[in-house]
Amino acid sequence: MSYMMYAPTRVLFGAGQLGRLHGQRLPGTKALLVISGGRSVRENGALARTEAELAAAGVQTVLFDKIQANPLKSTIMAGAKAARENGCDFVVALGGGSVMDAAKIIAMMAPNEGDLWDYVSGGTGKGQTLPNAPLPVVCITTTAGTGSEVDQWGVVNNEETREKIGCGGLDSLFPVLAVVDPELMTSVPPKFTAYQGFDALFHSTEVYMGKMANRMSDMVALTAIENVGRYLARAVTDGNDLEAREGMAFANTLSGYAMVTGCCTSEHSLEHAMSAYHPDLPHGAGLIMISLAYYQHFVDAGCCPERFVRMAQALGKTDAKEPQDFVTALADLQKECGVDGLKLSDYGFVPEEFDKIADNARATMGGLFSADPCELTHADCVKILERSYR
Repeated sequence: MSYMMYAPTRVLFGAGQLGRLHGQRLPGTKALLVISGGRSVRENGALARTEAELAAAGVQTVLFDKIQANPLKSTIMAGAKAARENGCDFVVALGGGSVMDAAKIIAMMAPNEGDLWDYVSGGTGKGQTLPNAPLPVVCITTTAGTGSEVDQWGVVNNEETREKIGCGGLDSLFPVLAVVDPELMTSVPPKFTAYQGFDALFHSTEVYMGKMANRMSDMVALTAIENVGRYLARAVTDGNDLEAREGMAFANTLSGYAMVTGCCTSEHSLEHAMSAYHPDLPHGAGLIMISLAYYQHFVDAGCCPERFVRMAQALGKTDAKEPQDFVTALADLQKECGVDGLKLSDYGFVPEEFDKIADNARATMGGLFSADPCELTHADCVKILERSYR
C-alpha cells in the first residue's frame, strides 16, 4: 500500500459558513474578487454578502466579472492584468468550478510575465517553469461539481488553438481557504444541479477505477459516490432541500480530494476536447452524454470488474453483482435527474469531427489516458463518441 496526500486547504464546511469569512485569517488586504459573467451571485445576494464579509475583515476588493462557463485564456490574461494593475495581493473566487479554476490560473499569472501558454505543459504549451509564486487564493464555492476549492489545478480553454487543458499543479496553487456553504447552492437550477453533480460523480468513479487508485483515494471516492447516489436526485427535485444540498456539497469537496489522492481518467480528456471545439457545452453535460458508452467500454473489456460492482453498490444498487449493474445504475440516475435526453447534436456536434476530437484529447491531456484501467485506443475514443451521438 502506498499513496501521496497533501491537502493544505483550510475548509469551512456547512450551512451558514460564509458568515464566518470575516473572522478568518486572510492572506492579504486587497483581493481581486472573481465571479462569472452571469447574474446569479448578484441576484441571490452571495456577491453582496461576500463583499461585506471581506470589508469586515479589512479587505478591499476589485471585482472581475468576466469568467465564462469554459474560461478562455484571453479572459485569464485580462484577470491577471487587472490584479497587477490594481495592486491585489490575493484572489477570491466566488462561484462554481469554472470561476475557481480561472481564479487559480489568474493568481498564477498575476505575478508573472509572458503568456499563460508559456507555462502550460500539455499540447502546444511551452512548459516553462513559473518564475514567481502565485498569489494566494480563497475559494467560495456556489455549486457542487468540481471540488476545485480543495485542489491545485485549473482548466482553461485556449480559443486560438482549440485546446482545453488542465494547468497549475503547484503546491502553492492549493487554495489557502475554502468556504463550502450549502446555502449558497439552493438557487442553482435543476439542470445545472444535475450537470454539476454528475461531474463530481465522474471525478470519483474515474479515480476509483483508475490505475492510480489506492486505499486513501478509494475511501474518498466511494464516499463521494455514495453521497451522489443518495442526494443528487433529491437536490435536482427540490433545490431547497438543504440536507440534499449538504450531501452534494460534501460529495463535491470529496471529489476534489479524490483528485488530490488519485487521478482522473480519459473521460475528462475526451470531454475537455469536446468543449474545446464547442465552448458552449457545459462540462457536466458533456460528461453525461459520453458516460454510458465510456463506462460500457471498460465493462465490456473486463477491466476491474469488482470495482464496477462496488461502484454500483455505492451508487445505490445494493444488490449489484455484475459490472453491468454499474452502467444500469448510472443510466437510472440520469433518468431520475432528467438528463437522459441530452443530445450532442443540440450543441452543434457532427460525427465528422469525432476523429479530430479524439486526437485533441490525447494531444492536450494525454496523461490521463495512462490512468485508464486498460488501454483506450484512438479508435476506441471515436467509437465512444459515435455511440454517444444522437
